[in-house]
Amino acid sequence: MHVLKTNFNGNPNIGLYGFCNDKFCLLGIEVPAKEAKEVEKALHVPVHQLNICGTSLLGVFIAGNNHKILVPEIAFDYELAILDKLGIEYEVIKTRLTALGNNLLCNDKGCLASQEFSADQKKRIRQALNVSLKPGTIADLDTVGSLGVLNSSGCAVHRDITDEEIQKIEDLLGVKCISSTVNMGSPYIRSGVLCNNNGFIIGDLSGGPEIVNIEEELGFLEQ
Repeated sequence: MHVLKTNFNGNPNIGLYGFCNDKFCLLGIEVPAKEAKEVEKALHVPVHQLNICGTSLLGVFIAGNNHKILVPEIAFDYELAILDKLGIEYEVIKTRLTALGNNLLCNDKGCLASQEFSADQKKRIRQALNVSLKPGTIADLDTVGSLGVLNSSGCAVHRDITDEEIQKIEDLLGVKCISSTVNMGSPYIRSGVLCNNNGFIIGDLSGGPEIVNIEEELGFLEQ
């Protein structure tokens, strides 16, 4: 199984509640244990449950890749202690753009960042993730992390992305970029999808064509 269509406590915006890479998946403590087990099976990585910034909305606050995750300075010390205990490498980023998951789109090859990050913040993010970083937009919006999901094979993004933005993402992140929607028409792709190179989770309001499109965009139909 490489795809799971689900909701968390009746909410199809499952991407807001987690972060994953090819090593692990982090889910908010509000996610039911039964669903966490299903996520583990679909993504083929261990699932750990915790809060960040006092909330289960990990997908909003955490960004990262297989090298390291990024957490905002407003994360609590006890939450960072849990990451330490799990052996998860992280970098604390000091910025007013605390919703890092909404403002960064990254994989192991590059990072597209909101244009509002300062030069020092972009440098720290780039060094932590060990990738090239460029500021940019998707559909002329700065919240690039909320508008796309990707792995090493492909990237699904907001339906109104421009050709120029597509070219920039493909050059920077090294993946084919295709516009899409989730949960019956939402262009905020990240809110409805969690993915890595092993599989993906998608909100259960998503229609068949949306699921197949994202499955193809992330490279799973070629396997």
